[in-house]
Amino acid sequence: MIEYLNTLLPGELFGIPYGRYALTLGVLLLALLLKRVFAHVFSRVVFPFAEKTETQLDDLFLAGIKKPLEFLVVIVGLFIGLQILQLPSEPVNARHFGYALLKLLVTFDVAWAAFNLVTLVEVYLGQWVSKTESTLDDHLLPFVRKCLRVFIVLLAVLALIQNLGFSVSGLLASLGIGGLAVALAAKDTLANIFGSIMIIVDRPFHIGDMVKAGDMEGKVEEVGFRSTKIRTLDKSLISVPNSLITNMAVNNLSRMINRRVRFNVSLTYGTTPAQLQQAVGRIRTLLEEHEGVHSDGLLVHFTDFGASSLDILVQYFTLTTDIPEHLAIREEIGLRIMSILADLGLQIAFPSRTVYLHGGDAEPTPAVDRP
Repeated sequence: MIEYLNTLLPGELFGIPYGRYALTLGVLLLALLLKRVFAHVFSRVVFPFAEKTETQLDDLFLAGIKKPLEFLVVIVGLFIGLQILQLPSEPVNARHFGYALLKLLVTFDVAWAAFNLVTLVEVYLGQWVSKTESTLDDHLLPFVRKCLRVFIVLLAVLALIQNLGFSVSGLLASLGIGGLAVALAAKDTLANIFGSIMIIVDRPFHIGDMVKAGDMEGKVEEVGFRSTKIRTLDKSLISVPNSLITNMAVNNLSRMINRRVRFNVSLTYGTTPAQLQQAVGRIRTLLEEHEGVHSDGLLVHFTDFGASSLDILVQYFTLTTDIPEHLAIREEIGLRIMSILADLGLQIAFPSRTVYLHGGDAEPTPAVDRP
């Protein structure tokens, strides 16, 4: 073919026969034609087939690689054209320049495809974060997308520099030193960002949860990249750095399944064993039959001979964790226990002390210490 074209088109330009130029031009035109055919097949066959699937990810994948694949067809045509031209290496190394240009185009094409596929990653992560209650991961998603695209662009630039024949070792070393300086200057900011990522992954609390961490107790109002905002019980707003809160023991009060009540009923020493047994039995029956009390963890027992009282330990768990409902149940049970004690003729003990005076016929006089 080349010999025939050389016969039809005699002569040379820069040492290359006109026939080779003509054949190269024909290959490039064929590559452009195949590019159009490839685009048509994608639009008419591949895309309709992908639309029949339930997921959207395959459509995004094909949309991301469509243009880079079309450009790859042109690159292949250029490669074949360079093979046909056989560019001279002297006095100017045109052959090396041609192949270096091809490497640049291939690097650009791969980076283009990777840049487009970041959208696929974003949609996939978006489907995951849409199932969560927190809004932090929704704000973090665009940040992740931008970081991935910047990373791809930087890799592509380094690859282009390397393909041009320059060494990137010095550049990487300078970037490493500069990155270290930036990291040291922004270590607190980076620590808070990583802390926010840990909150997303570990999910110790959600917005609206009542939490207790150290001396802080309140409702989580906002979780940001730098800090978590907690509205305390006195209505003040505390901003806690995420790097700090991730290293604290966080008690999520909103995830209680029951609220515990534990106290002692202290009776006077004038209480008889029979009365004490009746009081224990009736209080236990009250708690077992109460519709707001959980059956597990219920304790009613005479436990201690106190300094000035006979102590009955009472422990129960309310079914509700809502503070107003919990307090209402606790109040009702407390009043009914008082009614039980009144029915049995029992008295609540208070701290007291008896003083005995010697040296006369007088009876011992009790001295009472009142609270």
